[in-house]
Amino acid sequence: MKKILVIEDEIAINDLICLNLEIAGYQPIPFLDGMEFSRHLQRQDSYDLALLDIMLPGKDGFELLGELKEHKIPVIYLTAKGDLPSKVKGLRSGAEDYLVKPFEMLELLVRIDNVLKRFGREEAEEIHIKDVVINEKKRTVHKGGIEIPMQPMEFDCLLTFWKYRNRVMTREQILNILWGVDFEGESRTVDVHVGNIRKKLDFADIIITVPRVGYRMEIMSRES
Repeated sequence: MKKILVIEDEIAINDLICLNLEIAGYQPIPFLDGMEFSRHLQRQDSYDLALLDIMLPGKDGFELLGELKEHKIPVIYLTAKGDLPSKVKGLRSGAEDYLVKPFEMLELLVRIDNVLKRFGREEAEEIHIKDVVINEKKRTVHKGGIEIPMQPMEFDCLLTFWKYRNRVMTREQILNILWGVDFEGESRTVDVHVGNIRKKLDFADIIITVPRVGYRMEIMSRES
């Protein structure tokens, strides 16, 4: 399980981020004070990513960035400082990404996934859902021990549902994640892929339709 630092002094925001990271399968480690975290980092630095606010008590995010870089921990800034000079300073000083509050939690999870991939820190283990086994590296899907043929977009769609499980996604969000850009085609393409996935894997009770919104992959903890 990937360990992600959440260095944010607003308790409500810190708690919300940690809750969503847990749902997404990460292990969040929260800190509310920059100086406290700086002292901790000297004792423990086995982390995969840091979500870092800029305006912190003790030491601010710009000071902490250098320390995190020394320990080879990639950083995504989460901050209310949306002015261009702050963005430029944050990115030029070595942050991997810069996200301005308020932000959508799904967008944060997508950015986390991208940074972990960039650093080769994404999960490589097999995914088990009921009697289905998904191997991301080999791009194979087995159900009851039998390999199920999947089209490339079906596999990517299935993997997207898993990565952002237990949260509602619109069709447009799913396509934008799959394509990596704003998709301008027919959003109902997702319905076709979802229908095929449900039929092939008997996932009618796993990939749930949310009326007038989109879909949600509903996973109980025992299945993940």
